[in-house]
Amino acid sequence: MKITFYGHACLGIETGNTHIIVDPFITGNEKASSIDIESLKADYILVTHAHEDHTLDVEAIARRTGAVIVSNYEIVMHYQKMGLKGHPMNHGGQWQFDFGKVKYVNAVHTSSFPDGKYGGNPGGFIIQCPDKTIYIAGDTALTDDMRLIGKHFDLDLAVLPIGDNFTMGVDDALIACRFIDCHRVLGYHYDTFGYIEIDKPKAVAKFDARLKKLILLDIGESINV
Repeated sequence: MKITFYGHACLGIETGNTHIIVDPFITGNEKASSIDIESLKADYILVTHAHEDHTLDVEAIARRTGAVIVSNYEIVMHYQKMGLKGHPMNHGGQWQFDFGKVKYVNAVHTSSFPDGKYGGNPGGFIIQCPDKTIYIAGDTALTDDMRLIGKHFDLDLAVLPIGDNFTMGVDDALIACRFIDCHRVLGYHYDTFGYIEIDKPKAVAKFDARLKKLILLDIGESINV
């Protein structure tokens, strides 16, 4: 599995012959100006919640690629009314897709479209492919529900927000590591704008001190899980 960071909370995932994009917010992010959304491949688009910094480029990418949008019921209905493909889910549910199994899990946050329209409850995703399992938390506070993930899944990587203010920060992400029993973390949702700027060397050092690994990618950079 190859994961590419496209800035903020946007990821590209390649597993087998399948291309997945998570929370596409690229054209509105000045720091991601090097990324051309017209060149991105997508068979599926996973959306954690409806805020603009997670949905801005969903429609454009889905129309060009024909990707299936996977999210909560309200978000999928919103895009299906536009004539786009979608697969609705809700908390606690899972589905076997052609690339692997996806479970929609809790996130503690808010969710509304830019015009104020209700965007359903926010969530995260656990993606189980034949050889790897990852947890994408979405925008969330630290929550005790994360302990259930640690009990039921053997994670190879957790993608956690670390920018604080709107989500959990670095210290809570360290606690989340313990809850989910995963010690390798890809940090995201940080540094895009002033409210969520962090001291990156200090964040990495905090993880190192707890014998955990915090991976902070440059925009456009990839890792193999």
